[in-house]
Amino acid sequence: SQVSFEEESQNPPTVGHWKPLMPSKGDKEEPESGCQDAGGVHEPQSTEQLNVSRLRSSSVEIREKGSEFLRDELHKAQTELKLKDKECERLSKVREQLEQELEELTASLFEEAHKMVREANTKQAAAEKQLREARGKIDMLQAEVTALKTLVITSTPSSPNRELHPQLQSPSKAGFRKGHGRNKSTSSAMVSAASQNVALEPVSRECKEVDSILFAEFQAWKESPTLDKSCSFLDRIYREDVGPCLDFTKQELSELVRVAVEQNTLTIEPVASQIVPVGKVAAEECGGPKKCALSGLPRTCKHRIMLGDSGSYYYISPSCRARITAACNFFTYIRYIQQGLVRHDVELMYWEVMRLRREMSLAKLGFYPSEM
Repeated sequence: SQVSFEEESQNPPTVGHWKPLMPSKGDKEEPESGCQDAGGVHEPQSTEQLNVSRLRSSSVEIREKGSEFLRDELHKAQTELKLKDKECERLSKVREQLEQELEELTASLFEEAHKMVREANTKQAAAEKQLREARGKIDMLQAEVTALKTLVITSTPSSPNRELHPQLQSPSKAGFRKGHGRNKSTSSAMVSAASQNVALEPVSRECKEVDSILFAEFQAWKESPTLDKSCSFLDRIYREDVGPCLDFTKQELSELVRVAVEQNTLTIEPVASQIVPVGKVAAEECGGPKKCALSGLPRTCKHRIMLGDSGSYYYISPSCRARITAACNFFTYIRYIQQGLVRHDVELMYWEVMRLRREMSLAKLGFYPSEM
């Protein structure tokens, strides 16, 4: 039996036979070799796993960085979008403001255009009115010049034509004439002023000396003649002569007479020249043949005046008529100078003005011709 055991131990075990539970030394080496083989197989596997884990960690890091970058970009985009929204809102407000300003400007332009049209129409109407008035004045001046030429031919200051000067006629003859025109073209002083070659009425037996101040004022006025009261020449005459001469007891009527004389719209008519037709109502008459409307005193009134085209007549005494006539003669003469109808030397015109001023002063003091 011991021999057989040795034989069996020398022969390798066949498949299907039991292996010993306790391995031998040879058997112990096999597992070690097997373990070595197993360790060689697991080593590349761990490297791969490490590489995979590294890739995974790097991808996670990349993903996180990408997410952070995208968040930053999104934040920037949102910020820019908010700024653009604010800019759009600001531009919208600017557009609305510009549209409102444009509407207001358009409305103001239309209003200004309508205003200009209205002003143009008003100016055109005023210009047409002035043109009509100017044409009327031209016609009136032409008629005055024609009448003036007739007076110059038929009358002189030394021997005036009484047929052409109703105020120089006697009261009995004047009563049969149908009134006379305004004093602007009937005074003998005006006749001498308008004629170019007829000398002024000389003042006999008296000495004359030119006052330097008055002559300087007249020369200054003669350079640019005007009817404005503001110039020193007329201002002095208004204060010293015209005002006192036309200052009557009835102040309100005196003021109306003064304005009518200045505007050349006053008419003097003999009382007997007006005959009221039967069946017609006469115009309003103030005063009466026995009471002066300007002084309020009981006087025989041979003339009456009408202010403009009012249709109201006022009876005046001879003294009041002389004062009004003297003022009318002065204004008529300076109008002729202004219109260029007087061609005399400056000194001669100055002395004629002084003579007319003296007539106003005398009339104010109560001196008047008996023909009045």
